[in-house]
Amino acid sequence: MSTTTTPTPFSADSLAPLLADFLTQAVRNSPQDQVRKVSVIALHLLTGGASRQTWSFDAVLEKTDGQVETLPLILRCDPPGGPQAVMERSLEFRVIAAAHQEKVLVPKPYFLGDDRLGVPFFIMERIEGETIPRRLFRDPAYAEAREVMTQQMGTRLARIHSVSIQKHQLEDLPRPQHGRSPAEEEILRYEEMYQTMAREPHPAFELAFRWLRQHLPAHQERTLVHGDYRMGNLMFGPEGLRSILDWELAHIGDPLEDLGWMCVRSWRFGNDTLPVGGVGTREPFWQAYEEAGGYPVERASVHFWEIFGNLRWGVICLNMTQPFLDGLSTSVELAAIGRRTSETEWELLHLMED
Repeated sequence: MSTTTTPTPFSADSLAPLLADFLTQAVRNSPQDQVRKVSVIALHLLTGGASRQTWSFDAVLEKTDGQVETLPLILRCDPPGGPQAVMERSLEFRVIAAAHQEKVLVPKPYFLGDDRLGVPFFIMERIEGETIPRRLFRDPAYAEAREVMTQQMGTRLARIHSVSIQKHQLEDLPRPQHGRSPAEEEILRYEEMYQTMAREPHPAFELAFRWLRQHLPAHQERTLVHGDYRMGNLMFGPEGLRSILDWELAHIGDPLEDLGWMCVRSWRFGNDTLPVGGVGTREPFWQAYEEAGGYPVERASVHFWEIFGNLRWGVICLNMTQPFLDGLSTSVELAAIGRRTSETEWELLHLMED
């Protein structure tokens, strides 16, 4: 698949015929569908996703027998001329396909793209729902969801960690190198990032890196890890969890990393008394995970990963604001994210004291 980029951004008018052409050829090659033509309608770019683009559209399939079928779809692609992807779209597609096959709550993946868009892409099922956490916390329509989401998140996370790396040939996912444990690998990666771009000292971060090295978990499994399992990447409806999105940070690591990441303070969006994504408490989340077949939740280990998660997010905040500070970007959003670094520093001191 080509990784070349086009010099100008996509528009809906320019993208729609390219998608229609691709889908017409792709569906014609599918033995179960006799399709004469595919049209693309209602194409629009979704908000969010600073590093990748997500487009929503309907594909109208005109079949040779005269029947018409409409498929609600999502295009996931690299932005033209944008930054290098964390994960190649082809690998992300394979991860989602493996998860879908193992009945993880993910959109159905349909087609991996070719080079006709000029950027890597794939197409998957569109699932309707909400992702904005504050609506979950406050809207009366989601009162039932608030009651069941903690248990659902634990149960569905256990299913992710049961996906076989070997069976689905996912060995090329990022994984610990040179005999390092998953925790050592992650600490090293983010410490190198911190040292590369930090323009001023952050003693709380440096103390946290030292604390983590002194408290490495005694036992660490190696499984498929989602890598960004948090509010904002979980789609929900009035009945609760509907889909798990954004798999580009998936890797091979310790499954308890995902449990700790969900409890990072920033993903509570102000509901600080409910550490699990602003909707629940830790014990019911852990219990649901274990009862669904997840790995044993060793309390000291998951505490380690919660501290690591807050440190990781703090370093990411520094990294995201650096283009603004260097004069390479005028994004107010990037500047504002950088100010959240202090929140993670306060939380790290609190957690390490505990």
